[in-house]
Amino acid sequence: MINSHIKTRLSRIEEEENVTILYACESGSRAWGFESADSDYDVRFIYLRRTPWYLTIEQGRDVIERPLDEHDTDMSGWDLLKALELFRRSNPPLLEWLQSPIVYRVNSSAIDQLRHAIPQYYSPVASMYHYMHMATGNFREYLKNDEVWTKKYFYVLRPVLAAMWIERDLGAPPTEFAKLVDAILPAGKVREEIDALVAAKKAGQELRKGPRNEIISTFLMEQIERLDGKGMRPSETRDPAGLDRIFMDILVEVNGNGIRQEEGSSETVYQGSGPMAG
Repeated sequence: MINSHIKTRLSRIEEEENVTILYACESGSRAWGFESADSDYDVRFIYLRRTPWYLTIEQGRDVIERPLDEHDTDMSGWDLLKALELFRRSNPPLLEWLQSPIVYRVNSSAIDQLRHAIPQYYSPVASMYHYMHMATGNFREYLKNDEVWTKKYFYVLRPVLAAMWIERDLGAPPTEFAKLVDAILPAGKVREEIDALVAAKKAGQELRKGPRNEIISTFLMEQIERLDGKGMRPSETRDPAGLDRIFMDILVEVNGNGIRQEEGSSETVYQGSGPMAG
């Protein structure tokens, strides 16, 4: 039922915004693998507008957002050009979207092209900076006191484990939390405490405020201190040529291969064989 609702809502966005949604996936706790029964659905997508939108110096907003609805689904998407520029800069949230285990829509060959290009554009420096910034900020915000928001441990554990993954030169960190844990943490007390925390959250237990978990807190403090400063130098951006080709390919694939001017009108209308032809 929820999948049908999500797909219907995506189609409604396409109609309201006059776009084609190329890719839509789950982000957040459901994609990470530690959702509870009442977790929200965090749907993220990449979309393409009609070709004339890209042929003006005054392009509009490149983000589409829809708030949480009665089915606990919130939606947010990036225009393809924005996504490609972020991909060139090895944006970790985008890389996570592309590796999400829960996919609601794939409507373009560009998605496979981007996935295959991840090793070429992935930057350990940029990713390390992102995850360490997230880990230190969340630890300071949620876990520094004697009484803490227990569920917030995940919002520090995941970026710390991702940073340790990067440190070991394992490539772009996976979206799923379990893959990080399996690769980084051997059997022992820390692993046992984390596994118990995941089991409690997935069982629907209320992980509200409570005493600090000293085993997990000590582990996090030690790793944050050890990793602090890694990846803090500026990261280079990769050659955009390959992404330019992907963008041009997808414009033709989805929109066709031409534009025309309507006679007696100032409106530029798309002309081509694609599904968005005007």
